[in-house]
Amino acid sequence: MPPTLASLVHHSALKLTVRAGEDRLDVPVRWAHVSELADPVPYMEGGELLLITALTLDAEDPDAMRRYVKRLAGAGVVGLGFAVGVNYEETPKALVDAAEGEGLPLLEVPRRTPFLAISKAVSAAIAADQYRAVTAGFAAQRELTKQALSDGPQGLLAALAGQVDGWAALYDASGAVVAAAPEWAGRRAGRLTPDVERLRERPAPASSVVGGEDRVELHSLGTGRRPRAALAVGTAAALGTAERYAVHSAIALLTLTTERSRPLHAAEQRIGAAVLRMLLAGQPEHARTVAGDLYGELLDAPFRLILAESASASAARAHADGHARVAAAKPSKAQVAVPDTNGDPLGGLAEIVESAAARSGESVLVVPDGERLVVLAVDGGAAVAACGEYALALDAARTGAREQPAAEEDELVVGLSAPAGPIAAAGAYKQAEQALSVARRRGRSLVEHEELAAGSVLPLLADDAVRAFADGLLRPLYEHDATGRGDLVASLRAWLSRHGQWDAAAADLGVHRHTLRYRMRRVEEILGRSLDDPDVRMELWLALKTTAAAAE
Repeated sequence: MPPTLASLVHHSALKLTVRAGEDRLDVPVRWAHVSELADPVPYMEGGELLLITALTLDAEDPDAMRRYVKRLAGAGVVGLGFAVGVNYEETPKALVDAAEGEGLPLLEVPRRTPFLAISKAVSAAIAADQYRAVTAGFAAQRELTKQALSDGPQGLLAALAGQVDGWAALYDASGAVVAAAPEWAGRRAGRLTPDVERLRERPAPASSVVGGEDRVELHSLGTGRRPRAALAVGTAAALGTAERYAVHSAIALLTLTTERSRPLHAAEQRIGAAVLRMLLAGQPEHARTVAGDLYGELLDAPFRLILAESASASAARAHADGHARVAAAKPSKAQVAVPDTNGDPLGGLAEIVESAAARSGESVLVVPDGERLVVLAVDGGAAVAACGEYALALDAARTGAREQPAAEEDELVVGLSAPAGPIAAAGAYKQAEQALSVARRRGRSLVEHEELAAGSVLPLLADDAVRAFADGLLRPLYEHDATGRGDLVASLRAWLSRHGQWDAAAADLGVHRHTLRYRMRRVEEILGRSLDDPDVRMELWLALKTTAAAAE
C-alpha cells in the first residue's frame, strides 16, 4: 500500500505527534512538500503532506489560520506538518482549532526531525509500494500464463478475477460472451454487449470504462484494424498498480492467443476448401478422409450449403446476366441495428457464423471463394440460425430506410440450400446458386431454396427483362382496345383462364360464344400467332400475369 499519515505517525524515527484530525490518518500521501508561502495552493496537485514552520504566517491569528487551512483542504492537501522549536515553541492554538474545524490532520514535527527525513520516508514508502506492485505484477503474469497454458481462456479469466478481486469476461468478434469468471459474471457481462459493439467500431487497441453496478473496463483484443475479441474486467473500485499489471498481462496473453490463431485459421480454411472441392466433385469418401476430426462431424449429419455475395458483386453479376433490377432500398444503420462489417460484409458474415458455431460446439466449414463465401453448416444449427437472423436484420433495414440508402458494400445477398448430405453436395451448391440468383433479382438479403419449391413461379419472373417482354407481346392488343373497337385483353384472359372452353369463358364475359370466337381470331391476326400452339398460350398467360402483378 502507499504511505499514509498513520504510517508516518507510527514511524519510530520521525517522532510525529497528532494535534488534529486523528480520525483521518488513513488517507494515502502522494508526496511531502515544504512551502513557506502564505498561499501555496497554486502549486499543489492534491494528496500532499504540506510541511511548514509558519515563517511568513501569523499562526496565532484565528481568522488568518481559518482562511489558510480552508484553502489547503479545498486544494486536496491531506495533512499539515508543523515544525515546533523554530518560529514557535509549540503548535499555536489558532492553527489547531482551524485544523480541527476543517477536519485536516495536523502533525507536530519536533525540532530534531528535519523535514528532509519526512520527505525521504514518504519517498521510500512510495518506492517500496511501487516495487511491491511490480513484483506482484510479475507474479500475476506468471500465474496468468500458467493458467492460460493449462486451462485456456477460462483458466486465465479465473486467475485474473482473483487478482483484481472482481470478475472478468471474454467476448468474441460478434460481441457475444465466450467465457466468464466467476460463473455468476456471465449474466453481468452479457448486459455489456452494446458497449462491446461500440468499442469494436474503434481501431484496436481501444478501451473504455463503463459504470453501473460496478466499475468495468473494456479492452479490445487484436493487432489489426478490426478487433477480434474484447476483455471486460469488473471491480468495485479503480484498479491499483498491481491489478493494472495483471490486466495488461491478460490483454497481452489473450491478444497473443488471438493472433496465433490466424495462421491456424488460414490452414483450416485451406483444408476446408479442399474438402469442399472433393464434395462438389462427387468424392464424399475422399472428402471425409481429408476432413478428419476437423470437419468429420459436419459430414455425418445433414448440412445446409450457404452461398453469399456482397450486394455490389451481386449487382454486377445481375447486370452481366441482363438482370439490372437490384434492391431499390439500402439499409440504414441509424434505423436498424445491423452488425457492423467495416466494409467487409463477407468477412462479417464469416465471423457471425463461426462465432455462433463456436458457442454451440458445432462444426462449420467457411471457404472464401473470390467475391463469394461458401459455408457448410449443420442443418437446424446455430450457424444457420445466425445467418438467418443477420439476413432478417438487413431486410428490416431495407424496409425502414428507403429514403436513406446506404452503400452497397454494407449489404449481403445469400442463397440457402435445402438440407443435404455429402453425396448430394453438388446438388446443394446448385440449389444455393439458384436461391442466390432469386434473392439478387428480388432485392432480398436471403432466399431459401425450399421457399422456391413451395411457392409460385410467377415471382421469379418479376424483373425488367420479363416485364419488357410482356409489355411488348401485349402492346398491340392494348392499343387495339384503346380505340374502343373491342376488349381483346380481357377476352384473352378469360379464355385462357377457362382453358379454351368457349361457353364458360363467354359466360364469364357476358357475351355470346361467337363473339368470343371472333375476338380470339382478331388476337391471332394482330399478334401473328396461333392460339392452338400450347407454347403461345403459355407465353400469353405469363405475360398477362406479369403485367397484372406490375399494375398492383
